[in-house]
Amino acid sequence: MPPVLVIARLTVQETSRRRLILALVILTLIVVGFSAWGFHKITTVTNSAGVVLPPVQVALITSQLLIVVTFMYSGVLALSAAVVAGPLISSEVESGLLLSILARPVRRSEVVIGKWLGLAVLIAMYAAGSAFLELAAVDWATGYVPPHPDQLILYVGAEGLVLLSLGLALSTRLSGITGGVIALVAWLMGWIAGVVGDVGTGLQNQAVENVGVISHLLLPTDGLWRGAIYAMEPDAFLATMRAAGTVARANPFAAVDPPPVSFLAWVVLWFALMLALSIWSFRTREI
Repeated sequence: MPPVLVIARLTVQETSRRRLILALVILTLIVVGFSAWGFHKITTVTNSAGVVLPPVQVALITSQLLIVVTFMYSGVLALSAAVVAGPLISSEVESGLLLSILARPVRRSEVVIGKWLGLAVLIAMYAAGSAFLELAAVDWATGYVPPHPDQLILYVGAEGLVLLSLGLALSTRLSGITGGVIALVAWLMGWIAGVVGDVGTGLQNQAVENVGVISHLLLPTDGLWRGAIYAMEPDAFLATMRAAGTVARANPFAAVDPPPVSFLAWVVLWFALMLALSIWSFRTREI
């Protein structure tokens, strides 16, 4: 087996033994259960005439609440990726474990790529598993299914991979706690900058709008989150938002258009650049 795959397998095994994975699974099941109960209550809501809401309104309310719940999931995924990736390399450098690994015919690039692949598998599994459970619960409670559930999973999973890549790059130079905190703060700042950029779009202020554009280039998490939002919005809601004009684009929990192809291409390039930066940084570090 190639060294990259061996390191990836060991990374998966080591991370799986931590209580963080068990805690995430338990909390996810609890959230899915409570959210299913909450979404079911939507179907029992009545209007002023005492009539149960029609299916169109139920779907609209469900889609908006699902966006809020998914934002919580993306936050948990970002936090977990940052916390796990932060000490991924730095802790093994400090403990001297990497000295025994690198003494064998294993390249530093193989260590970086293997660890990234191992955690990427776990992130993809959690993103897909939690999304499947939550969407199944919503479907059972209200009968609503987002228009593009596959794209939703891809965008949320990619958001976690961005934090993993950033945390891994920081781990090659900084301690685990420092790298994890910086990655998490960067995620929050990226989301806030994206909101500011959307406000600029709504106000047709190019200077303010550029704040969001630059943040999407530096850390594409908010752009991916907007893609996840778009995948959850029903066509009727999108038509209403588009009719409202540029003002609708200022809503931080709404997306009028899908991410452009040029942005998605940049995300792929961003992953390659960040992985190359991690490899270069680890190669030039003295152990």
